[in-house]
Amino acid sequence: MRIHSRFIGLLLSLACGLAGAQGTATWIWSPGDFEIWLSNRMQVQRVERDVAWPPFWRLYNHQPQVNFIRQVDLAAPEDVDIAVEGIYNIAIDGQFVHGDQRHVRIPAGKHTLNLQVYNAASPPAVFVQGRTIRSDASWSVGPRPGAPTASAAHWNLTAPDTPPSRYRLPTREIPAVALTRWDGAVLVDFGRETTGFVKLKNVSGSGKVTLYYGESKEEALSEQGAETLDRFTLADHHGDFVAPISRAMRYVNIRFDAGLSLGDVGLLYEYSPVSHRGTFKSSDDELNRIWDVAQRTLELNTREFFIDGVKRDHWVWSGDAVQTYLMNYYTFFDSDTVKRTTWALRGADPVDMHINTILDYSLYWFIGIRDYYQYTGDADFVKSVYPRMTTLMDFVLARRNANGMLEGLPGDWVFVDWADMPKEGELAVIQLLFARSLEAMADCAALAHDDARAATYRQLAADLKTKIMAAFWDPRRQLFVHGRKDGRTNPLVTRHPNMFALMFGYLDDAQAASVRRNVLTSETVPKITTPYMRFYELAALAESGQQRYVRGQIKDYWGGMLRAGATCFWEQYDPKVEGAARWAMYGKPFGMSLCHAWGASPLYLLGKYYLGVKPTQPGYAAYVVEPDLGGLKWIDGKVPTPHGDIAVYADAKTIRVTGVAGQGVLRFTSATTPRSDGGTIRKTGEHRYELPLEGGETYIVSRK
Repeated sequence: MRIHSRFIGLLLSLACGLAGAQGTATWIWSPGDFEIWLSNRMQVQRVERDVAWPPFWRLYNHQPQVNFIRQVDLAAPEDVDIAVEGIYNIAIDGQFVHGDQRHVRIPAGKHTLNLQVYNAASPPAVFVQGRTIRSDASWSVGPRPGAPTASAAHWNLTAPDTPPSRYRLPTREIPAVALTRWDGAVLVDFGRETTGFVKLKNVSGSGKVTLYYGESKEEALSEQGAETLDRFTLADHHGDFVAPISRAMRYVNIRFDAGLSLGDVGLLYEYSPVSHRGTFKSSDDELNRIWDVAQRTLELNTREFFIDGVKRDHWVWSGDAVQTYLMNYYTFFDSDTVKRTTWALRGADPVDMHINTILDYSLYWFIGIRDYYQYTGDADFVKSVYPRMTTLMDFVLARRNANGMLEGLPGDWVFVDWADMPKEGELAVIQLLFARSLEAMADCAALAHDDARAATYRQLAADLKTKIMAAFWDPRRQLFVHGRKDGRTNPLVTRHPNMFALMFGYLDDAQAASVRRNVLTSETVPKITTPYMRFYELAALAESGQQRYVRGQIKDYWGGMLRAGATCFWEQYDPKVEGAARWAMYGKPFGMSLCHAWGASPLYLLGKYYLGVKPTQPGYAAYVVEPDLGGLKWIDGKVPTPHGDIAVYADAKTIRVTGVAGQGVLRFTSATTPRSDGGTIRKTGEHRYELPLEGGETYIVSRK
């Protein structure tokens, strides 16, 4: 704390002095450091009732010492103002600057600037503002002078008095929807799931007050079962009181001593200021409501990072995150939160465990980076994180068995899903995820110009896919079996390997049809009860053109939650469980999360497979729009891209599309020869057509 307090006055004094400077400077740090530090600060806030419950996996730390470097070539001397988080020195061409290090003059000519910063409490960070010299991505960072460097990392911290250690999410006050009062108690209903700081207004007197939070009314009223609560003692208090810790809730049961009185209750809603770019409407009102609630679910779980649930766990899990990335690309297109979450999950070197200790979660992490590049085209981020991709993949490869496959080793958690299935030995689904992660590594290695590793990863993936087919594909039943242990095949059929193989495109047409028929639409194969794996199951079916079936499944599953009173989507839903029993999980009466990020998957499904928008080259340099009604009368929406929003409307007779920059193409079917008010339609097959799209242009196609 002494390190920080030393610079508080400096930071505040610089705020006015830098306000008029030209150009925008930003706080900069070593890649991953701020993200690791911030995720640690956030994740250790989890509690079970009033007991702290930090993550059970290893928490990495930021580098305590960083060297910031900038090459300059000045036509005239330049004065720069400097703010720093940490103990530091400044050198110009290797010579220390003495005297006032807050305001430094750089002579004309070519020079090398070095700021060496030490800070064990929070990430070493600097803010530099001059006429032409400013802290931004043009700076390099390394652990010490002369060591290998990387481009400096930054975010949107563009004021000298808001350094990284002071970052907080913004808040705004919202009112309660209903208050029910009785002696010494108030039950507050905010109308829907939310998160923030409870504000007690016009509090007067002395005594104890306890807040019991609930995602359901039953939880808030259960003083012995509520998952989160806060207790405070007020002495001769007069005025408003704001709880110091942000909590998730719909309801809050406020109990207070007779010596206290209170007036109204509000909430300082804590949020990430995302842009609501993606939209979806259709002829089905229930489906529209599903989209809206899914978007609310994702919004609440988009915070400093993409978290799993706003009540429990409030942690960053890789399996949850890779799905929220995809949902995000069809709603907010918030690339900064994807990058922060990716860094936070990976942590630092050396690697001695799987991400979150879960074998499959390490594999998802690689896949998520490849997805990020496909949607954003941000090669710089991939290159910056690539060194940590290689060290994690080295760890994974070192844990293969004699067959070149992965299985759980001591210390590993093989999760896959909350499902009753054997998880020992070689699971087919794990090998499929492993193959996909190797393909992702090959693509990212090529992007980083690491050609030797790219070739190695690609060959490993090809060899592994051959082994998977030989070990787990049952040619008689035309499906994947569950796994193999100690050389003996387990003939159990589960949906998991089959749907991933279908979604990854690892099957030919005949195999894909067999998997759909024999597994994914079969009533005899055990059903999936979590939105987590329903995401992949329905994506695999939609990938192979089963939109009408998928729409029915979305309405049945997510619509079922709405009919049960959901205001956000849950961690798990079983329609056979009714009443307060549906909130139970993990052996606790209110253990289930009622606002879980993986519950928002309709955002991705409806955007990609009904509006039909997807990039075919990184960053939407090329893209396809292939709307599919899936039994709906009409659909209308927007999908965000790096170049703007693609707007799509479709009904049985008309398609209207507004494209963005890039090589876009509209694909559609028509029983008769279609007409367009612009562009040239070309026939690609029986009743199948394409229309090239120009950026910013709107096309209307008439069809039957």
